Amino acid sequence: MIISVILGHPGRGSFNHAIAATVADTLRDDGHAVHFHDLCEERFDPLLPAGEIPKDAPLEAAIERHCAEIAAADGIVVIHPNWWGQPPAILTGWVDRVIRPGVAYEFLEEDSGEGVPRGLLRARAALVFNTSNTDEERELKVFGDPLETIWKNCIFGLCGVENVCRRTFGIVVTSTLEQRRAWLAEVEGIVRRHFPRD
Repeated sequence: MIISVILGHPGRGSFNHAIAATVADTLRDDGHAVHFHDLCEERFDPLLPAGEIPKDAPLEAAIERHCAEIAAADGIVVIHPNWWGQPPAILTGWVDRVIRPGVAYEFLEEDSGEGVPRGLLRARAALVFNTSNTDEERELKVFGDPLETIWKNCIFGLCGVENVCRRTFGIVVTSTLEQRRAWLAEVEGIVRRHFPRD
């Protein structure tokens, strides 16, 4: 299988980077082709220019490559921290520029954009790994877990990916080395369950 792995965290030594490395290593060890993007390391430009909004707009080479990879992916894995109940800006910008009409979704012929789009992504599953420094009970009670809605309903669900699994690890700031090792083992298990060895 071809799996796209997208990391949105600026700190090279972060636990997000450890998760991403575990994901990529596990996938490669099991015979999958991996398209890995550390958006911050690559200095991905998250700003969507107005001229890029139309479906058939000309795209920069880097954006065309991201679009081609996500369209061909059998699976998608996204890793990012929970910042203000949403992904970091660089990852939101990646969604704006890559999860685009004609690549990830389309509107029906008689639809002018006011209806529900038809998903185009071929990925059979999408995994989202988040880190948080908010207690899970407080997250659910006070904030209602907006990341679940964003990824499962607003992005992947509308783009045709029905199998969406999200796992949040926290509280990261007070976690021990043993806890992080256990979390990484869990990441490996989740990846293998959703993307079995070829």
